[in-house]
Amino acid sequence: MNKPAINIVWFKRDLRFFDNEALFHAHQSGLPLLLVYFFEPSVMNYDDADVRHWRFIYESIQDLQLKLNIFDTEIYFFHNEVETVFQELIKNFEINAVFSHQEIGNKLTFDRDISMQKFFNDKNIVWKEFQLHGVIRKLKSRSDWDKRWENVMRAEPKIVKESELNLVSLDLDFYNQIKGANLPTEITTPNKNFQQGGEDLAWRYLNSFVKERYVNYSKHISKPALSRTGCSRLSPYLAYGNISMRAVYQYTNQFYETAKNKRAILNFVSRLHWHCHFMQKFEDECRMEFENVNRAYDVLIKPKNEAYIKAWQEGKTGVPIVDACMRCLVATGYINFRMRAMVVSFFTFNLWQDWRELHFLARQFLDYEPGIHYPQIQMQSGTTGINTIRIYSPIKNSQEHDSEGVFIKKWLPELAEIPVDLLHEPWKMNELEQQFYNCKIGVYYPEPIVNIEETRKYASDIVWSFRKKDEVKQEGKRILQKHVSNPNKPKNARSKKTKPTP
Repeated sequence: MNKPAINIVWFKRDLRFFDNEALFHAHQSGLPLLLVYFFEPSVMNYDDADVRHWRFIYESIQDLQLKLNIFDTEIYFFHNEVETVFQELIKNFEINAVFSHQEIGNKLTFDRDISMQKFFNDKNIVWKEFQLHGVIRKLKSRSDWDKRWENVMRAEPKIVKESELNLVSLDLDFYNQIKGANLPTEITTPNKNFQQGGEDLAWRYLNSFVKERYVNYSKHISKPALSRTGCSRLSPYLAYGNISMRAVYQYTNQFYETAKNKRAILNFVSRLHWHCHFMQKFEDECRMEFENVNRAYDVLIKPKNEAYIKAWQEGKTGVPIVDACMRCLVATGYINFRMRAMVVSFFTFNLWQDWRELHFLARQFLDYEPGIHYPQIQMQSGTTGINTIRIYSPIKNSQEHDSEGVFIKKWLPELAEIPVDLLHEPWKMNELEQQFYNCKIGVYYPEPIVNIEETRKYASDIVWSFRKKDEVKQEGKRILQKHVSNPNKPKNARSKKTKPTP
């Protein structure tokens, strides 16, 4: 008996219908399409994965299902390994081609893709992968990367209506046989503390940002409390592809001419570019998931201190702004960029811990994107040898960006009665003040686990001494040559913002 010929669309970090190139080109092929997504147990158990990520993905799939329900079709998701499912699918279907986006993921998903490429080759199945955002696989030179990124962002979106899709339905018994175990209820149950996944929500966030919330973007971007509405909050939707970078770029630019605050629009658009820039760095040198990008730092060994790590993870370091950020992050999956940089700085400099112990952050960030996470972590940890070393002062950041203590008091209720002038450094309270404000330091709230100034100086002396080493400088030249479009151009010229083009 002849098996029906089909093509398959393998959804990865592109959980959307609008401007989905893999879906668009699969539709152009003319064959019926089977839409699939894989909750792979191996990936779900990896060091960087958390239930919050899979819940967001599940919600994103459910959002797409709603759009397909009226056509009595669906995306089939599997709680199973990719090859295991394909082994079964080829028994029932003549699979002509598989369409997907290139995944800029961790080593596990990269190795899985290498394995699946071999599988598809062996089965005479064509695998057509499409560029993700502005990231170019096997890029030989960064010399014209900026121009190529602009071309991608300005290109016509790839649109196909759901009503036009000719989708395959699987036999229910067959589907249940290969689907795998039911997903845990903590994945399929909404959690109101986290942003919810979905293409519709991505557009709602974008719409509210470019029409209203953008006005305070530049002013609130560094504030831990105000950034929660002042920033776009699109990062998880970009991370899991609920909206394309091109759609965000083009839609935002439509509002530039009439914007009340054009600088805010410019700042936002420039960060879209930097988003892809860091992902390109990771794509070009993915060993930075495990190794210092500047190899000269391999001789810098930091002893692991389990007590420090535990206190930092639980928000019990005795430094209010650090603890508030960590508790907020664990509870909601979000803190703003400035606070992310600060908690990494505190971990790697004040606590003197290795950046490779920061998988905890990957698990907490709802918007975890490997291609951004590892280059950023290394940059903030001072292991690139090319970026300015920033050892953030938690006290200064606390006073400047949470001056009234609103954020700290929300996440550290044990400090709620302390006045602002004592809140940022509560260990300086005398015995009478501690009693009066109902906060005994060392009992209700911990003493600082390290001396901030002493540890800052210790770290600063070491990392700046490394910057003077010939080996660090030599590696720095290699890194600039590999990852910067024009390494000889002055830094301020490279970062200059230009008016976006609609």
